[in-house]
Amino acid sequence: MSDNLLVLEGVHTHIAAYHILHGVDLTVPRGQLTMLLGRNGAGKTTTLRTIMGLWQASEGRVRFGENDITAWRTPDIAGLGIAYVPENMGIFSDLSVKENMLLAARGAKNAERMDAGRLEWIFGLFPAVKTFWNHPAGKLSGGQKQMLAVARAIVEPRQLLIVDEPSKGLAPAIINNMIDAFSELKRSGVTILLVEQNIAFAQRLGDTVAVMDNGRVMHSGTMADFAADEALQQSLLGLAL
Repeated sequence: MSDNLLVLEGVHTHIAAYHILHGVDLTVPRGQLTMLLGRNGAGKTTTLRTIMGLWQASEGRVRFGENDITAWRTPDIAGLGIAYVPENMGIFSDLSVKENMLLAARGAKNAERMDAGRLEWIFGLFPAVKTFWNHPAGKLSGGQKQMLAVARAIVEPRQLLIVDEPSKGLAPAIINNMIDAFSELKRSGVTILLVEQNIAFAQRLGDTVAVMDNGRVMHSGTMADFAADEALQQSLLGLAL
């Protein structure tokens, strides 16, 4: 079994007339947390959407485990045990927190049939999900919605969790809670790929890092090495950790 759970090889993506990804090579090691960094417009979100089949790669290959998923449909990709939390979180505002969770628990016909032990584990990660269980999701704060979005993504066991900018717009206390939750998820064996702009967040959580610019991965390696190289940070991101 490969040490890399997810591999992108020479991936190109076109959206209408626009050529967004220009040969992305990316590896996500099994059981680790990989940070995908880069300036705005570098192609990070397009990379995530291409992995999930929301946009089709026009060239190259996307491999998950032993499966070549390059041309797979999004529901089939999700069925392999991949969860995706987009930047807009995708919360159903008119539904309750419980109903949002139930929609993602495909094996349960009603809330009573959801895995009680797993729910208690999720409540430990995100207490707000339990506190506001019967409240309309649209009434939650931004941080609480982000917690719900991640909780919904892991309501069933997943091999890979992909999250686009989980700390965006969150207060420091909520960010610390998210860091604790992702650390626990990693300890539980979930492989995680995060797009992030908060460099302190990235440094505290990341095992490995890939930095994109102009639709390509320009650097990949360990987060520890990247965090120690201020010249490299300046050249790739225009700032230092």
